[in-house]
Amino acid sequence: MILVDTSVLIDYLKGMKNKSTGSFERVIDQGIPFGIHHLTYMEVLQGAKSETDYKTLKKYLDTQHFYDLKKGKMSFADAAKMYRTLRSKGVTIKSSVDCFIVQVAIENGLFLLHNDVDFTRIARHFPLKIWDI
Repeated sequence: MILVDTSVLIDYLKGMKNKSTGSFERVIDQGIPFGIHHLTYMEVLQGAKSETDYKTLKKYLDTQHFYDLKKGKMSFADAAKMYRTLRSKGVTIKSSVDCFIVQVAIENGLFLLHNDVDFTRIARHFPLKIWDI
């Protein structure tokens, strides 16, 4: 099962062709189970250019499977610890939201499909499984 990051969905919905969108197309074509997180839902919707685009995106995203954290506030503490650990190792992550998304993937045993170098950096230090097929 795969957690699809905002970076892939935005590129895919814009019709961009890259390694990640190609992987996502194969996931869809092969019927591989995938889902998103509520933050991805929000990030994609906030980028809508018009009310019509917003409604179309929302209709599509509402059909997706949503994965969430499993340990309540402890999950947030674990994501914060991840961010702090990375900083202590000299690894700078642009957004703490990335650590949150990684935490969702780890807790649910999911592969992460992304197009963001920060996730590759995180995977060098934490047990994040990257979808790279």
